[in-house]
Amino acid sequence: MTIETLKNALPHYAKDIKLNLGIVLSMDGSPDLNAKQIVSIALASAYATRNREVISAITKEASSYLSPEEIDAAKAVATIMAMNNIYYRFTHLMEDENYQTMPAKLRMNVIANPGIDKETFELSSLAVSAMNGCGKCMNAHALQLEKAGISKLGIQSAVRIASVIQAAAVAKEIANSLNWLIRVNGC
Repeated sequence: MTIETLKNALPHYAKDIKLNLGIVLSMDGSPDLNAKQIVSIALASAYATRNREVISAITKEASSYLSPEEIDAAKAVATIMAMNNIYYRFTHLMEDENYQTMPAKLRMNVIANPGIDKETFELSSLAVSAMNGCGKCMNAHALQLEKAGISKLGIQSAVRIASVIQAAAVAKEIANSLNWLIRVNGC
């Protein structure tokens, strides 16, 4: 499946998502990001959705821009953020501040050697953290990005990509569920 196929497969009620996919996955639509960053963020976000159709479409696009190691890095982002976002959201939301000072005791070696440049890793981690709703992680990644010279517009662009990828996955899940109901119930 390609991105164009994915866009065409989105139902009529996801017209805005179709339009936004075409926009955010372009240099003009994601200001202050380069093409490799856009595709890396989109791929990590696609993996975070766990939607096979979205993953397939974005992977096909990414394979033109990214090496196998960079594709693995996007997988690593989605995976490590799945763990970190739950843990750090927990420490952030607990009223007992002692949890914030306790060592996490979780392996996170991939953060030191992610297989892609640090800025792209941080942008992708920020995007997935936004999808997973971890404010503590979003703040930490945004701070690192700003220190590295990434603009607020670039940071916003990363989250916009993640939001549209997530919406495409939701639209596909709704359509697939409705199709399943029709087959099962004959409606």
